[in-house]
Amino acid sequence: MVSATGSTLVTLRTRGARVLRRVEDIVDLNYPGLVLATLFFALSVTPSLVPRDWLFQGLISGINAAIGYGLGCVLEWAFRRWVRARIPIPSPSDRLRYAIKATVLVVCALVAALMLVQSARWQREITSLMGMAGTTTTAYLRTGLLSVAVGVAVVAAYRTVRVLVLVLARQLNRWVRVPRELAPAAGALVLVVLAVTIFNGVASRAFFAVANSAFSVRNDRVSQFAVQPAKPERSGSPASLAPWETLGFEGRWFVSNGPSADDITEVTGKPAQEPIRAYVGLESVTGEQTAAQLAVDELERTKAFEREAMVVVTTTGTGWVNSTAAGAIEYLYGGDTAIVATQYSYLPSVLSFLSDREKAAAASRELFDAVYQRWLAQPEGQRPKLFVYGESLGSQGSEEAFDGLADLREKVDGALWVGPPNSNRLWRQFVDRRDPGSPEVAPVYADGLVVRFADDAGDLGSVERWREPRIAYLQLPSDPIVWWSADLIFTQPDWLSEPRGPDVSTQMRWAPFVTFWQVTADLTNAQGVVDGHGHRYGSLVLDGWLAVAEPPGVSAEVVESIRAALESADEYERQVK
Repeated sequence: MVSATGSTLVTLRTRGARVLRRVEDIVDLNYPGLVLATLFFALSVTPSLVPRDWLFQGLISGINAAIGYGLGCVLEWAFRRWVRARIPIPSPSDRLRYAIKATVLVVCALVAALMLVQSARWQREITSLMGMAGTTTTAYLRTGLLSVAVGVAVVAAYRTVRVLVLVLARQLNRWVRVPRELAPAAGALVLVVLAVTIFNGVASRAFFAVANSAFSVRNDRVSQFAVQPAKPERSGSPASLAPWETLGFEGRWFVSNGPSADDITEVTGKPAQEPIRAYVGLESVTGEQTAAQLAVDELERTKAFEREAMVVVTTTGTGWVNSTAAGAIEYLYGGDTAIVATQYSYLPSVLSFLSDREKAAAASRELFDAVYQRWLAQPEGQRPKLFVYGESLGSQGSEEAFDGLADLREKVDGALWVGPPNSNRLWRQFVDRRDPGSPEVAPVYADGLVVRFADDAGDLGSVERWREPRIAYLQLPSDPIVWWSADLIFTQPDWLSEPRGPDVSTQMRWAPFVTFWQVTADLTNAQGVVDGHGHRYGSLVLDGWLAVAEPPGVSAEVVESIRAALESADEYERQVK
């Protein structure tokens, strides 16, 4: 006989097993997938180049965990299909199966929590290296909750796609008579081909069309702090050939701000000229005239070829020009300068990098060639010093105006390129051919006689042994734009195997795929740091111009006054722009 108590226990166990099975059916967790999701999550919170707050890290880690979960599901399916189907493996009892699953859940949760605690320590180390305030461990634990939510959303999206594949498979089996065994694969193939076709064709064109339309709205916006210039030395003034309303958001800011002759005199203590800023927006050109031709006409109108120094700037994406870089050379030359730039896109640099790289290169070549031909027409001895400048994607476009180092040195009096992407053609050649023993983060090319690389003023060194024309690259060890490359997927870079830069965590390690995704995520956060780190070069561009352009008669005291003025202007721009 079975006692009442024993009968009750059996009933409870049976009901408990049913509840567990029902919960399991609803949640439908794949435990190998959960293990790999935890592993991918753990790898995603390891140190990268720039610090991350909990919100940003949560988004990245959630996506990574979902990728790991998907990979675990595929491996589990392959095991069942090709191993278990051929090798009889006894199934564990329900009790053992639930115990194993409970253990997996607990271990995964503990590993994730421990990695978050350790990650908070790593984040504090990185912020300390950059002189920034660090996060607290308690605050950083929010990363885990957000990652779960993001991961669940991604997995839910995948399962929706899987349902679509099964529906498509049934239709293929029913109407096209595709064999039942092949129908799911055929359905998946059809869906992939359809998605790729749409993305590469209609979707990509639609995306960039919508992006262009969206950012063109911003381009038309006028900041209340950008006022139409009255002085004829600026494009957009009443005397300009490029009307104010056609310059775009960034162009209007560029020509309406920057130091005036009075500002330069106040900072340097010497009489100054009114600097020339010539700018052509996407909407400035009419008829058959090109942007480069209009830019040269603006230079002619302002008598720019009679100035002491002229800078051809390749803009980034939306037409942005680094105000600190422009102001620096204007201060150094007492306003006896002319800076010329053109806009080639509405899109910000990230999207321009995907869609407009050729456009950036073409616009840069066209502008430089037009300016250079007009510059050559000046009598020798009466030509201004001719410099080129580019930052980020702008440096890549600027490089493309020249066939190589010999062509560059023949045509210009100096080049300053800041935060160059890893795919820059000339930069890559110089770094790959660096002198033996010099690290990738601070390469030395041909003993520094012509080309130099710097992450601070000291790296530029003495100019006495630096032959003219001088070419300088400013690159920070923690700048993901400089170090991101598809090669990171399978190849350990030199900058992680050699002694690393002073603001890069000693705990950062290379791992296949992982480092690539980590640095890719850093790209979107490259500006989220203080000056001198990430993609924030601050007044280091002043030191770059000092070395490359070597303006005469500028004392160390004046340089520091200029630096203070530039930093103040930069802070103002960040607050109001």
